[in-house]
Amino acid sequence: MKQKKRFLSFGYKLMISYIVLLIVPVAFVGAFAYNTAVESIRTQTKANIRGTLQQIQDNIRYKVEDTKRLTDSLYYDRNLADSLRRYDDGWYSFETLQSYLIPMLQNTVHSSNRNIALSLYIQNETIPEVYYSYEGMDPLRKGRFYQLFHQKRILGKPWFSGFPREQYGVTMQWRQIEDDESYGNISLLRRLMDTYEPTAPSPFGFVRITVKIADLLESVKDDKFRKGSTVYIENENHDIIHLSSGDKNVKPQQIALLESKDYLQIKAPVEELNWTLAVNIPNEVLEQDIQKVKSVTILVCLIMIGFFSAAGMLLSGYFSRRVVKIVSVLRSFQEGDLHKRLSYRGNDEFNQISLALNNMGENMNRLIQEVYLSNLHKKEAELEILQAQINPHFLYNSFSSINRLAQFGEISKIRSMVSGLAKFYRLTLNEGRTMIPVEKELQHVQTYIDIQKIKYEDHLTFNFDIDQKVLGFDTVRLILQPFVENILEHAFYGETIHIRITAEAGEQGIVFKVIDDGIGMTKETIRQIFSPSGIKMGYGIRNVDQRIKLQFGGSYGVLLYSRLGIGTTVQITIPYFHHTELTDSGGTQG
Repeated sequence: MKQKKRFLSFGYKLMISYIVLLIVPVAFVGAFAYNTAVESIRTQTKANIRGTLQQIQDNIRYKVEDTKRLTDSLYYDRNLADSLRRYDDGWYSFETLQSYLIPMLQNTVHSSNRNIALSLYIQNETIPEVYYSYEGMDPLRKGRFYQLFHQKRILGKPWFSGFPREQYGVTMQWRQIEDDESYGNISLLRRLMDTYEPTAPSPFGFVRITVKIADLLESVKDDKFRKGSTVYIENENHDIIHLSSGDKNVKPQQIALLESKDYLQIKAPVEELNWTLAVNIPNEVLEQDIQKVKSVTILVCLIMIGFFSAAGMLLSGYFSRRVVKIVSVLRSFQEGDLHKRLSYRGNDEFNQISLALNNMGENMNRLIQEVYLSNLHKKEAELEILQAQINPHFLYNSFSSINRLAQFGEISKIRSMVSGLAKFYRLTLNEGRTMIPVEKELQHVQTYIDIQKIKYEDHLTFNFDIDQKVLGFDTVRLILQPFVENILEHAFYGETIHIRITAEAGEQGIVFKVIDDGIGMTKETIRQIFSPSGIKMGYGIRNVDQRIKLQFGGSYGVLLYSRLGIGTTVQITIPYFHHTELTDSGGTQG
């Protein structure tokens, strides 16, 4: 025996080529997306850091501006200049100090929400000094307080003599003077100008507001940045004046070592103080985010490859199924089954192939149709013989019923049954025709039920529900009565049974339904009924189904729906046609 040659199917070839062509662009897109994401992370990280630095700058600027606002309240106070312009000894000076200067200084220090030390140096020596002795301790330990000195106390101080030339409303300076550095303080220094002569303002005093550097830099914290970051402030001499680090072991002298390739460093100026705000973030922290992006990118690429591979399998399966269907139809034709057909949507090559194969099947089927039709009369004759075998059984039962009625003297019922039998057989004979109008078929089953009602009396109820549109068409005869007979023989249980017959105009043809509320059937019983070697009770059903299919094709016939204890519905479908159409198309009349 010749061994069957192995080959790779069309579907696998299509799928493999699809996957190979997919991996290259997915890998390229993945690499591009990874590099873009990494660059975006770095850019976004820098932007976030700069944004955080900007917030810190704004916070520092706000506190600096708040301190400057306090000096503005003194700098632009005309009443203060007027009060200190007069050099009167005695009561006036004391009254000025008590009623104006002290309340003004108190209001100034209490208008801030931070601890400040306000020192006012005046040229008017007639005003008594007010000050505290805090030698050897941080002046801000007292909290908010003010002092009033004569300006001669600071004339020899280097920071005063070297103070920049006055530019009205602009000149001021933040410096650590005297003991500020030792206590972590810084002072805002500013002249006070008398504008009594607007063209030539003259100084009448000097103001110094001392604050804690820690208060100004309260927002400079490492926890606002990535874990392990170090944020610090350096002055104009590059000395570290404030440091906050996630690594508690970092010292100010180590900052220079952090400015290397292992850290991302970003600096921003604090212009008001002439300081620089800087942050150092370990690169390994940034690499953690990049590693996450790398993992996500690989995962997404794998998901994409898996998804598109599945899509490729579905796509290749879709096309391979089309090819398999074509091969299946060709094999069916080869084995002699010419009834298989293909149906593809669209107007592609597969549709053209299916049309060609369908036409070929039709042509081949047409060639053997004549042989098939020649056997149709023989088959109809056989079915007539089978029907003739059924009718004597029904006639025997009817005569038995008439005999029983005669014994009881039921003359009117005998007359009705005999009349019904005559009408029933007249309609059954139907001049030997196989095709009859739908209306006559309904009259035939009505006559049969009338006969049975004489026998069953009130135990049998019946009603019709007929769409008048179907009455103008023809049908194969004796397709309803066998089902009613089956119901009475096999479905009757209990005291009564109700039978309902409907006929409606469906989309594909006329649909008859014979519905009962009898004992019902199982799915296995229904399967055996339609089996040629099935149970005996299914003979009449198969008889009707075969005659309809012989006459109209396999898309028409009988369907059964049933549930035990509920009842059964028989659905019979035939096409719309008239007897003349059947005759003109070459059919024969029984």
